[in-house]
Amino acid sequence: MVEPVSAFKRMVICHSPRVTLSIVVPAFNEEKLIAATLDRIHAAREAFTRLGWESEIIVCDNNSNDRTPELARAAGAKVVFEPVNQIARARNSGARAATGDWLIFVDADSHPSVELFGEVANVIRAGRAIAGGCLIQFDGQNREANFWIGIWNIVSRLTRYAAGSFIFCEAAGFREIGGFNEKLFATEELDLSRRLKKLARQRNRKMVIITRHRLITSVRKIMLYSRFEHIRFITRTIVSGGRVLRNRDDCPVWYDGRR
Repeated sequence: MVEPVSAFKRMVICHSPRVTLSIVVPAFNEEKLIAATLDRIHAAREAFTRLGWESEIIVCDNNSNDRTPELARAAGAKVVFEPVNQIARARNSGARAATGDWLIFVDADSHPSVELFGEVANVIRAGRAIAGGCLIQFDGQNREANFWIGIWNIVSRLTRYAAGSFIFCEAAGFREIGGFNEKLFATEELDLSRRLKKLARQRNRKMVIITRHRLITSVRKIMLYSRFEHIRFITRTIVSGGRVLRNRDDCPVWYDGRR
């Protein structure tokens, strides 16, 4: 027996122009987490399916030497390869393979919910934003980590800069500004946010930060690296005027392989 379609559901479908989305996941040696992340993303895509929208998942294997690409394929993702171990390049390579009208970048240690993707859909349907992000929540109860993520969330709301673990944007706008800056090995999401905001102003649109639903992301970087290591990196970044951000070896928290 065919289930009758409610008047509300017919209204939603009729008033939701077809949108396609590409969810890009950069991944370097993420065999411990990639399967769970993709499971969560698959479940969250239901928010788009309800609207009759199509979506795809693209995992960019950033030269992993573990089972990351095999696990991603087994989970139903399209896998592309980026040989240069750099987050900006991995995201850009994933975006080049994307076919969607909109891109959503999700880190391999982060879990979006169907409610968060639903809010992304609401932003897209409203038609006033060209890009956005969301507030972040760690998956652990580390007091110091939660303090710092709270500070970041305040900064994000005030500046409308998106955390790298979750960024969504129109594909056309992303390509127009040249994607992520491949000269940067860290803070590339802040640079992208700045340029997306500039493009939004030129188009009389905006960049938004979703506050109602948060992305759950791993606290592992706080746990795997000492307070001294984090302070040393921040200090070197400030003293060098940001030059260390252009050298892979000077950004060990992202590239030394600790998992």
